[in-house]
Amino acid sequence: MKRRTFDGIVTTVGIALSIFLFVAAGLLNWGATFANDSVKTQLENQNISFPAAEAMPEATKAQLTKWAEQKVTTGEMARDYSDLYIWEHMKASSIAVAGAPLTYSEASGKYMGMVRGGTGTPEEIAKYGELRQTLFMGNTLRGMLLQAYAFGTLGVIAGYSAIAALVGGILMLLLSIAGLVHLRRTPKDATI
Repeated sequence: MKRRTFDGIVTTVGIALSIFLFVAAGLLNWGATFANDSVKTQLENQNISFPAAEAMPEATKAQLTKWAEQKVTTGEMARDYSDLYIWEHMKASSIAVAGAPLTYSEASGKYMGMVRGGTGTPEEIAKYGELRQTLFMGNTLRGMLLQAYAFGTLGVIAGYSAIAALVGGILMLLLSIAGLVHLRRTPKDATI
């Protein structure tokens, strides 16, 4: 095979690859922007704010103080609010009623058993009913916030991927230009 033919094929593939990487960078950047804007808009609409540092649960106060009195607008904030604030309140509510952390399923089962079996005092039944409601609402909000966190994380990954694709596209374009220069300098009768 002639060297110029081979160089032409490699250079053409390099140019096509650089175009592909530029298009991928643009699409990934669009995806990152869309994900981040969607997460921010949806979280702002929910109007969730961290409390003042004094009102935060003692167990997670050190981790949450950085967000004190701020509105939840990012995936990372949503995760921290879910896992370090709501979760702590859910555990504290369970311990106050049952003496140990309970899941929604456990609290609901205990409540339904008391109601159907006729066991427990009316106050005890009311406490488990309130705990059941608290855990249900807490789990629901945690699920929505953690979904925002997951979507936000995908946006961050897409943003880094866009940068990598852009750098790769620029590198391939420079190598393709070097290939064109080399192609012009290669003698017509050179072979591989």
